[in-house]
Amino acid sequence: MTQAESNRQSGLLELHIAVLLFGGTALFSKLIPLGALDITLLRCLIAATALALLVKASKSRLRLDSSKDYFIAIGLGIVVSLHWVTYFASMQLSSVAIGMIAFFTYPVMTVLVEPFFTGSPIKKVDIISGLVVLTGVILLIPEANLGNDVTLGIAIGILSAIFFTVRNLLHKRYFSAYSGSKAMFYQTAVAVIFLAPWHTIELSQIEQNVWWMILLLGVVFTAAPHALFTAALRHLSAKTVSLVSCLQPFYGAMLALLFLGETLDLKTTIGGFLVVATAIFETQQSRKQPKVAPSKN
Repeated sequence: MTQAESNRQSGLLELHIAVLLFGGTALFSKLIPLGALDITLLRCLIAATALALLVKASKSRLRLDSSKDYFIAIGLGIVVSLHWVTYFASMQLSSVAIGMIAFFTYPVMTVLVEPFFTGSPIKKVDIISGLVVLTGVILLIPEANLGNDVTLGIAIGILSAIFFTVRNLLHKRYFSAYSGSKAMFYQTAVAVIFLAPWHTIELSQIEQNVWWMILLLGVVFTAAPHALFTAALRHLSAKTVSLVSCLQPFYGAMLALLFLGETLDLKTTIGGFLVVATAIFETQQSRKQPKVAPSKN
């Protein structure tokens, strides 16, 4: 086996572990008995600390290159915090699988919105993809009434996808020069400052076993996968990284089945298949020309 092949296999293993851990973050929406905002705040506090240590351990400096970049980091951090709060809220209202499927409308949103940033025309195939995803989402909806928790969860999951799409496009255009660890340190740190005024629980009221789950979420399921994801990018093409990343809803659904006992009915399975299959198709189409892969959850 050549060194290049060895590096590729190592990169694939790192990538699959990262995507598995990203999928596992959704479980904590059910496992941690706190509101979505409090989970996000504490997750970001732990993750920012771990990422800062990771950046320093790699002998990189934490400072950004220009004062303008700090303002960009603030904007990205606010959008990320809104994305994560709605991400967890979606799953708390519906289920892990449904929330992740609703969130994974973001690849199609990206190809439909990106032309407004680049000035290129929207392709007919992308419009068709949008209609297929819409069909998949409709199959998830139990009734057209936001008074239904599952329907509301789907709507909030789509809102989370909108925030994530905006964050990825802005990050790619204005902040992609920085490593994944440094970029996520600033975004999680800003999220802590932004969300802190709205927290609803005192730290002293949180039980020890809950703290362990928060620590697990912040370090193992946030800081670690971002480091693995960044490492995998060194040895794999952006197309490979993006396609494997589309396994996130599958991993999340399987973990929810194993640890939470959540199952999918046929209608939800078909809807999820349409959304994820279209995400894979659009990801493959968009990677025909080299681009920077977006950071994950």
